[in-house]
Amino acid sequence: MFDKTIAIVLAGGVGSRLHPLTAERAKPAVPFGGNYRIIDFTLSNCLHSGLRRVLVLTQYKSDSLQKHLRDGWSIFNSEISEYITHVPPQMRTGESWYTGTADAIRQNLYLLERSNANHVVILSGDHIYRMDYAAMLQFHLDQAAELTIACMPVPLASASSFGVMSVDDVHQIRAFDEKPEHPKHLPNDPDRALASMGIYIFNMELLSSELQSDYALTASNYDFGKDIIPRLIGTHCVYAYRFGEETGRVMQDKYWRDVGTIDSYYLANMDLLEPVPSMNLYQPDWVIRTYHSQNPPARMAPGSLGQEGHVINSMLSTGTVV
Repeated sequence: MFDKTIAIVLAGGVGSRLHPLTAERAKPAVPFGGNYRIIDFTLSNCLHSGLRRVLVLTQYKSDSLQKHLRDGWSIFNSEISEYITHVPPQMRTGESWYTGTADAIRQNLYLLERSNANHVVILSGDHIYRMDYAAMLQFHLDQAAELTIACMPVPLASASSFGVMSVDDVHQIRAFDEKPEHPKHLPNDPDRALASMGIYIFNMELLSSELQSDYALTASNYDFGKDIIPRLIGTHCVYAYRFGEETGRVMQDKYWRDVGTIDSYYLANMDLLEPVPSMNLYQPDWVIRTYHSQNPPARMAPGSLGQEGHVINSMLSTGTVV
């Protein structure tokens, strides 16, 4: 199913809301959960879903991310056209860096065309979740969709931080509003709204034509949520894939977090300490892969007063001394 599919991971954001964690590294390369980097979750989803052609679009402070990809993700066989490749701005179509999510992909359309892909899976490199993209692609094919957007309910109070959509009984999207001031609630739930997860599957033909058309508009933000998607609603077959409700090979823990702020990053780490974690790192059928540096085991050691360290409800990384 993925022979004619390529994935693009958007990993070039500044990460200013995560400062100072992003002072010296790209946001997707920020450590998470002790052993991991944030991007490991998206890349592990690609690996387990069967995606073997992955482009990681980098930009700010990309050396940290490039090193992690080299050390931990050089696992595919290029001789049979498998790869995870980081792609910094090439400036092939102008002298500017990536100016938006849509512009980042537009500047690399030549790579998509060279791949002969029929479908493009667009992902974010700074979300924590576990998802079977193969199940989403099958849904996309079954609906004869031109664009499919993964979505999930979020509290209405926080919905203004997301793209909010309205769907009909057959999951077709009828309205889409990016970060609305007054988000529309779900028809049967006044306390929640249906939010985009920033995960898209495009038919290649539609993606190429829309990106080039959008680039010609001087008033565009060159962004999927603000520009591309709203123009497609009502004129093309755009469907919503409800995360956690569709079947897939992975056990559905229905957990997804955007860790773009210090508060959300902290809370997502604390979620791992629940008695039954919402994000279960111990699923044997969907292991989160990463690079493991050569550190000694964690240990408990006496302090200056001769007392042993004391740990309660914590996760200790290798090399830790308490």
